[in-house]
Amino acid sequence: MGDFLIKRLATIVPTLVFVSMLIFGLQQLLPGDPALILAGEEQDPSVIAYLHAKLHLDEPLPLRYGYWIAGVLHGDLGESVRNQQPVLDLVLQKLPVTLELALLAFGIALLIGVPSGIVSAVGRGTGWDSAANVFALWGISTPNFWLGILMILLFSVQLGWLPASGYVSPFDNLRANLAAMLMPAFVLGNAIAAVLMRHTRSAMLQVMSADYVRTARAKGLSERQVVLKHALRNALTPIITLGALELGTLLSGAVLTEQVFTIPGFGKLIVDAVFNRDYAVVQGVVLVTATAYITLNLLADLAYFAVNPRLRT
Repeated sequence: MGDFLIKRLATIVPTLVFVSMLIFGLQQLLPGDPALILAGEEQDPSVIAYLHAKLHLDEPLPLRYGYWIAGVLHGDLGESVRNQQPVLDLVLQKLPVTLELALLAFGIALLIGVPSGIVSAVGRGTGWDSAANVFALWGISTPNFWLGILMILLFSVQLGWLPASGYVSPFDNLRANLAAMLMPAFVLGNAIAAVLMRHTRSAMLQVMSADYVRTARAKGLSERQVVLKHALRNALTPIITLGALELGTLLSGAVLTEQVFTIPGFGKLIVDAVFNRDYAVVQGVVLVTATAYITLNLLADLAYFAVNPRLRT
């Protein structure tokens, strides 16, 4: 496992370098001149020239990339030209909000998706299997923004149980925070739960017909032990892979859901930055997101060793 970890860590650095080059290069393809947008309606030529010099817009692309990556290596992601704030400060402000929403949504997805996938596989062809498949089809095909609006109409407008939008820090009021995050977390978790259910069912059906499962039954083990200890453990590998990818997607920001529920997370931050041509913010947020994806994939690889003893050899 130690050799594997060293090899995986050795691939992270060149991967991040390539990702940073890709992020910076694609960012330059966005139409429009950020200096013209920041100069206002008058667009004074002296102001535009000053902004070009400040943002290094008149210099060659490789040199501009060098300025940016040198700052990144020193913990400086640049400065937002719109808010006049360091990008790192903006990321640290929004990251806890998105992280909380992502973890709540992922927890809901795990609580719903994995058990329903197990029940569907064990009861293949029964009513439970049909119900789980109907749920999965509904979850995959339902748009998040539409489900969010319906939940606001029901639980906020009609019943008045939950706030329609907004965000309250858990350090200020934990109860109000959970009330505000419950609906957006369920909206995001619902779609992921449907995907997890389908993958769990498929993986479980595959391992339930394996020789070691038949051997476990022949030893007289209870069905619960056979399913949870022998079948599920060997079916977890594709579920871990999918879970890492879905959690990375959540950490990158759920744009539509955050807009519907007015959650001040990564999604809203990057949308505002794109519209304002705030290059530094877009590059910083995408780089942090890419780093989170790579880290989660590394953790998923390590989790394989914990759930599958065969990989340790």
